[in-house]
Amino acid sequence: MAGSAMLEVKARWLPLGRRRATALLRRVVPAVRKAVEGARSPYVTEIAGRTRSPLRVLVSTVISARTRDAVTDAASERLFARASTAREIAALSERSIAALIYPAGFYRTKARSIRGLSRAIAFDLGGRVPDTMEGLLALPGVGRKTANLVLTLGFGKPGICVDTHVHRISNRLGVVRTARPVETEAALGAALPREHWIEINDLFVMFGQTVCVPVSPRCSACPLARSCPRVGVKRSR
Repeated sequence: MAGSAMLEVKARWLPLGRRRATALLRRVVPAVRKAVEGARSPYVTEIAGRTRSPLRVLVSTVISARTRDAVTDAASERLFARASTAREIAALSERSIAALIYPAGFYRTKARSIRGLSRAIAFDLGGRVPDTMEGLLALPGVGRKTANLVLTLGFGKPGICVDTHVHRISNRLGVVRTARPVETEAALGAALPREHWIEINDLFVMFGQTVCVPVSPRCSACPLARSCPRVGVKRSR
């Protein structure tokens, strides 16, 4: 991958071909949207809606990795009650940040990243969170998933955030055949209609937590069951 650009799409990543993959996704997205009606949005999405703060989205996303939403919610609220700007967060010690975000997974590593990115934003970037993929990826502890969430939820820019749910469900449906999330991002970038880019993460996260779960998915309750090839599914309910 050159710089921060998406990978060049390989034909094998779209086994149905772009046109058929796009047609399938145009059917899948509305069906999934209807299936998750009433489900609670991911915490970071709620934060973005409440605060419109790229910094809150960035820090909360870092905290959320391998951490349940309820824990992320409480940890983020404690941290931002103590320090609400990048400069204030940077003034805290790693130990203090770690204590505030505990018991988030890998809280010590995340504390180091949060302090590092806050220092970079406060002292190198004039207090502004970068609004480009390049700028975000240059921050400590920020990968493509986090960067895409900040761009889409924090700034309203187009992007496809691929987490474990998006990667798994896209492959399970046979829309893509990829080994890594970065490949899924590129494949979806070629096939997913642009108007669905931002929402696809929320929809597949909620769908992946309630219906298309990692182990023994609830295929009997799935609106896509008749057409889904269930790639990689060994047992379902």
